[in-house]
Amino acid sequence: MAQNQHSIAGLILAGGRGERLGGVIKSELVLGGRRLLERIAERLGACSPLLVGHGRIDPAAQHLLAGMVAVPDLDSDYAGPLAGLAGAIAYLNGLAAPPELLVSVAVDTPFLPPDFVTRLVDGLGEAPAAIAAYGGQPYPTNAIWRVARFRDLAEQVQAGTAPRSLKSLCFGSEGHTIEWPRSPAGDPFANVNTPEDLADLRLRAARVGSLGD
Repeated sequence: MAQNQHSIAGLILAGGRGERLGGVIKSELVLGGRRLLERIAERLGACSPLLVGHGRIDPAAQHLLAGMVAVPDLDSDYAGPLAGLAGAIAYLNGLAAPPELLVSVAVDTPFLPPDFVTRLVDGLGEAPAAIAAYGGQPYPTNAIWRVARFRDLAEQVQAGTAPRSLKSLCFGSEGHTIEWPRSPAGDPFANVNTPEDLADLRLRAARVGSLGD
């Protein structure tokens, strides 16, 4: 299944407040000389439109790149990545020609592999959704979704009937995981939640010379 046979939107989930990091805006963190937002955008370069789910963060503080579309969470009691996905689906539903697929990524995943989008598209098959996994661990924020299959997600969130997590949403719709091959470089989906995580990933970036190499 070739990537160019599909219309694919991208969603960078960037609404986390980074409370364990002292309340920083994660998208603004720098590793390997580049902001996390820029690194993720590079990996999603084939996706259009490229959405940024900013949650309750002022998107002006995230310094979005040209062409990015800021998408807020829906006004509901849902929060986190599920609310970000619902906001993105609501936006795509409003387009004259919604894309077939939506690839979502957590902004704090600095070593996102270059083949991320291609491998997700190839591994999706006929399923409604699939979650990236490494070493048997699923990473629900890093996933692919059939937009038409989840077109009612926004309404379900506002009604309080949607699942409360991306993992439940995927597996409840008979989605599956896509396992990434083991790599000497380490977990491609390692993310930044604590100061220790940030220090470790900065060391990793220094070892490889530049992120993603």
